[in-house]
Amino acid sequence: EARLAEMGYGTGRVDGVFDDVTRIALIAFQKWEGLKVTGRLSRGDFEAIMNAREPRARDSGYKHVEVDLDRQVLLLFDEEGTVTRILPVSTGSNKQYKEKGGRGLAYTPRGRFRVESKIAGWRESPLGLLYYPSYFSGGVAIHGNPSVPNEPESHGCIRIPMLAAVEIY
Repeated sequence: EARLAEMGYGTGRVDGVFDDVTRIALIAFQKWEGLKVTGRLSRGDFEAIMNAREPRARDSGYKHVEVDLDRQVLLLFDEEGTVTRILPVSTGSNKQYKEKGGRGLAYTPRGRFRVESKIAGWRESPLGLLYYPSYFSGGVAIHGNPSVPNEPESHGCIRIPMLAAVEIY
C-alpha cells in the first residue's frame, strides 16, 4: 500500500487495510503494468509493485492530465511532471451504439485538449448521468461514474471512479 501510494496510485490512508480505495489503486497499477486485472493482490503483483517505477509524464512543465487509452488509465501530473494520481478508467468502446434516442460511434478522441467547461455535481446527459464532468471535446468529458469497467465500455467519455471525481474536476 505504501509503495503504491509513493508511485501515485492513490490508496487513501496507508493503514494496511485493503479497502475499495486500495483495490482501485491496485487495478490502476495492474492496468499500467500490463498485468492481469483482478483487483486482488497476488504474489506476482506484490513483486511487481516492489520493483516498479512511477510513470513519467510525456510532457512536463505544467500541471495536466494524460489518459492512456491503450492501458485504460488516467495520470494526473503536477507542474514538475511528477505523477500525483493514477486512476483506472473506461473509455469509448469504438462500437456503434443505438440507445436512448441516440446513435453513434462510442469513440474517445486522441490528441491534446483543453478543458472547455465543467459542471459541479451531477449532470444529466442524453446518454446518462455524469458526476463532476470536465468537458474537453464537445460532449466528451472526464467524469465520475459508479461503473468503471476494466475495458473500454463508455459512449466516448472517460469514466473515473466516483471517489476521485471531485479531485480530478
